[in-house]
Amino acid sequence: MIGFIGGSGIYDALPLENTREERVTTPFGDPSAPVTIGKLAGKEVAFMPRHGPNHRHTPTEAPYRANVHALKQLGVKRILASNAVGSLREELPPQTLVIPDQIFDRTKHRTPTFFGDGMVVHMPFADPYCPHMVSHLSDASDKATDANHQSGGTYVCIEGPQYSTRAESEFYCAQGFEIIGMTAIPEAKLAREAEMCYATVAGVTDYDVWKSDSEVTLQEVLENAAKNEKSIKDVVEHAIRTMPDERDCDCGHALEGTINTPTEAISDETRERVELLVGEYL
Repeated sequence: MIGFIGGSGIYDALPLENTREERVTTPFGDPSAPVTIGKLAGKEVAFMPRHGPNHRHTPTEAPYRANVHALKQLGVKRILASNAVGSLREELPPQTLVIPDQIFDRTKHRTPTFFGDGMVVHMPFADPYCPHMVSHLSDASDKATDANHQSGGTYVCIEGPQYSTRAESEFYCAQGFEIIGMTAIPEAKLAREAEMCYATVAGVTDYDVWKSDSEVTLQEVLENAAKNEKSIKDVVEHAIRTMPDERDCDCGHALEGTINTPTEAISDETRERVELLVGEYL
């Protein structure tokens, strides 16, 4: 099964056949919404709107752990996601698609792990997006859309829900980063801990505030997010249709060698909560 997490502007699933809704309860609470499951080109797809129905969850409040764990419970091994982002580069105007391969984390108030509470896991995260999935999405972008698109780049993830100050925006631009948004973290970290491949298509909605004296407005963001919707869905649909049946990456055993707490020291309560994630390692 392939998961698709839709960001701002994408609140319904791809053109799936034989759809059904699954209400999933997780050890980390309820996900943003029931999961829509259906078939696309013979492949089973599970769709989750990150912000829930009617965009009710802020970037900080979205139940990231429940969302990722719910997809894991359903048998998802690979997640494609979408994000609405601002551009930090002149050559990436609104309505451009970017397939980032790096993240710079500036969040402050989110739980970035399934673990803790007596269980320490140190997860390597040098390459936050699955390289094979980044390459596959990039190839899909070349073939599925005429929209301007770029493969590679750094996604700066800020806390939000406020947009950047001018000083912040100018700083991130000066670092050579490409795009800025609010939802890459902790989603990418959790997908890695869940041993799921993860990559995203980011749709540019604005130039943030480094480029001119004008503010970023919600109206501008929503209008361009709506214009990006078809291109993003076309790319994701093509990526799903052409997805290899087998994974050829290290994501499927990412937890191996990362648990730094002796098995006998992990409480039964903690063990029960993370059993689906680490059962084979305990």
